[in-house]
Amino acid sequence: MSLLALIICFTLIGGILSVLSVSLLLLIPQNHHPKILPHGVSFALGALLSVALLDLLPDALAMAGPDQHQQILGTVLLGILGFFLLEKLLLWRHCHSDHCETHQEGHFHQPAGTLIVLGDAIHNFVDGILIAAAFLTDIQLGVVTSLAVAAHEIPQEVGDFAILLQSGYSRMKALLFNLLSSLATMVGGVIAYFSLGDIHEQLPYILALAASSFIYIAVADLIPSLHQKTTARAGLQQIALILLGVFVISLTH
Repeated sequence: MSLLALIICFTLIGGILSVLSVSLLLLIPQNHHPKILPHGVSFALGALLSVALLDLLPDALAMAGPDQHQQILGTVLLGILGFFLLEKLLLWRHCHSDHCETHQEGHFHQPAGTLIVLGDAIHNFVDGILIAAAFLTDIQLGVVTSLAVAAHEIPQEVGDFAILLQSGYSRMKALLFNLLSSLATMVGGVIAYFSLGDIHEQLPYILALAASSFIYIAVADLIPSLHQKTTARAGLQQIALILLGVFVISLTH
């Protein structure tokens, strides 16, 4: 098998496994979603912040030279502001009233789902580049890297699926968007195979941009939704699931 074929196969592994994991959630009856989804959102909050702060940003800073660290952090700041502006524009497009369906209590608006798909696609694209770089170095290293990427993608994709459902997406539509965003891994791998030298210098900034999207979603959409429940029991459940998300991502990383 050629090196390009190996890259394509192994960049698809993470997406296939994560979609299969998400597909298991489709077995849960839809009338149980209101009880289950808030727990998935708590888990997603821990997972997204962990991916951003323990995975993407450290990798971005490690790839960049010490003299670029301020620029990397500046990219995160600009990314957060940019995603705020993008979400605002999407909100204006979907709704011109504070009482429209996108502002219903207990639900995210669809732009939040759009942003999570966008951020996930960027993240997956970078994962594809990293997998291709590993294969170009050594085939065994490429296999190990792709399996590691798949391991941390699965819990994150499950959390993303919960966010999409909470944003009003149907189960099949949420699954389709998960699948499409996972294909960005293969796209990144193929592009890296043909032009890794040309994009290598931009990788830290792409990683920083992906991190900013996850941080923005966590802070702007997930945390406010969790604060809607104020009972001590709900708070303890949220903290436990957030810590579980952090633990799972840390373990797989």
